[in-house]
Amino acid sequence: MIGRLIDGRYLVRSRIARGGMATVYLATDQRLERRVAIKVMHGHLSDDSTFKNRFIQEARSAARLANPHVVSVFDQGQDSDMAYLVMEYLPGITLRELLAERGILSAQQVVDIMDAVLTGLAAAHRAGIVHRDVKPENVLLADDGRIKISDFGLARAASANTATGQALLGTIAYLSPELVTRGIADTRSDIYALGIMMYEMLTGEQPYKGEQPMQIAYQHANDSVPRPSARNPEVPDELDDLVLWATERDPEQRPSTAGELLERLHEIERQLGLNVSVSSQSTTFLPPLPLPGGSELTSVLTGPTTSTATADGPSDDASRLTTRTARRRKKGFALFLVVLLLAGLAGGTGWYFGSGPGSRVQVPSVSEMDPAAASARLTALGFNVAEAQEYSFDIDEGLVTRTDPEPGTFVDKDGTVTLYVSQGRQPVSIGMFQGATLAEVQEFAEANRLTVNEATQQYSGDVPKDVVISVTDAAGTDFVKEAGTVLQGAALDAIVSVGGIPDVVGQGQSTARNDLESVGLTVAETNQQEFSDDFEKGQVIRVILPEGSLHPGDTATLVVSKGQDLVEVPDVIGQTITDAKATLEGLGFVVEIQTAVPEDLWGEALFSIVSQDPAGGTSVRRYATVTIAANL
Repeated sequence: MIGRLIDGRYLVRSRIARGGMATVYLATDQRLERRVAIKVMHGHLSDDSTFKNRFIQEARSAARLANPHVVSVFDQGQDSDMAYLVMEYLPGITLRELLAERGILSAQQVVDIMDAVLTGLAAAHRAGIVHRDVKPENVLLADDGRIKISDFGLARAASANTATGQALLGTIAYLSPELVTRGIADTRSDIYALGIMMYEMLTGEQPYKGEQPMQIAYQHANDSVPRPSARNPEVPDELDDLVLWATERDPEQRPSTAGELLERLHEIERQLGLNVSVSSQSTTFLPPLPLPGGSELTSVLTGPTTSTATADGPSDDASRLTTRTARRRKKGFALFLVVLLLAGLAGGTGWYFGSGPGSRVQVPSVSEMDPAAASARLTALGFNVAEAQEYSFDIDEGLVTRTDPEPGTFVDKDGTVTLYVSQGRQPVSIGMFQGATLAEVQEFAEANRLTVNEATQQYSGDVPKDVVISVTDAAGTDFVKEAGTVLQGAALDAIVSVGGIPDVVGQGQSTARNDLESVGLTVAETNQQEFSDDFEKGQVIRVILPEGSLHPGDTATLVVSKGQDLVEVPDVIGQTITDAKATLEGLGFVVEIQTAVPEDLWGEALFSIVSQDPAGGTSVRRYATVTIAANL
């Protein structure tokens, strides 16, 4: 997917996250020149109408809400057989990652997060939408402090009930009792999940645990959630009570909507003297488009009615003239004062916004500049400059990557602009790839902006087919044998096993050749032949292979048996011992002499050979033993 242009508009840059239903990528909207998050349904689900409808439902549910604490949906479509959803991109972490890092959160942090989540969820409930999958993974904490709720993939209208099988689509740890027992979800089911999530933030763990999902579901249905202060004594009583109220097993005893729970949270904020740092901005609900032929409701705004009363003025002409003159004088003076006031206001406003404290200056682009030069330029424009660091794939270490606010934004004089300075490419920790397939290595590399060079194939009798034998970087570190770290953009070399070489010893030439060629080896046209006592003629004695690592396409040579090396034993009876011994040894036989004749007389004809074994004319294996005997 990386580098793909979806629907001729969205250029995929990198992968952000992967879930059970879809994968989320960072992409560039080339039409509007902005970064977006694009959610692509898994290919194996695209043919399932249930999943596809749920995916489209997420787009419609989220698009109906315009709230600062709900992730905005910009677009939804289909590219070939791929369904996708375009959303607002929020660089940051999820609440799940924050809990994994910090464990227990403070009361102030819990109130800040809950205030934002409840504000967004209250907007959904007012719109008649039940989220049905509230959990820390779906709460996004942006780098700039914004908190938003996402993933309306399981959302349905608040009036709809859900079948029991579908109810378990939500995460087990946050399922309400009525979802477990009756498969019914409404706004109060979201409240229960919020209560569990608040318990987890206050204590660092979930209230129910079990080895099997059904064990946890059973506890939700039959047990009451304990007070968070039983695990964390520092939890205030007010938050204790709020958790217990939200997690009542009977939905009738819970708050009916997120808005009701939010009102109680605001009361607790005042009681505890907490200042909520998250801005709870107003919510706009965008209703669905009217159906064709539908009627529109028109509200007629009526202004206040005015009643007139007539006052009797002086009756004589002189008095009336005097009264009119006085009125004109007063009106003229009043108009003069208004003109002076407006002129002063206009002048003050012009000064305030032109050269005074209220003047606004456009943030310039300082990307790829030296931080000192960039800071000097911003300071000269009247900004306060802060500095932060971040990793960058494209910008060299030590140079400015970006500013916050972005270039082109108008900022008040004396406002703060943060310079982000590149730390270079981000390090990537690589665990051991032992037992990993090449596809798994490539998937890891793609997710972490690494590249894998074209893999080398190698035969191995110890490593299964398609499993990597080694994965090395430029420094020679083998990540199959040890863990290590590389920088994003690094190239990895992989050697992957194509399995072992078949054992063809003892096979016929044709069979052996076919077996070796079937695994990618080239077999030499000309075989080597040797005599063999162990293999019949035509059988393969052994295979000659190149030294070192063996790769597909290498040449193997077959060594084929010529059968046994047989020689005919000559008849040496009547020969002297010396002559018989020389004849037999000359043919390669081992000679065993049985005689009492002294060796210095072996050349005498008087003591000739009288017997031999094997007899003359017999064919035996070369280098066999022949026994000869002579009489004294």
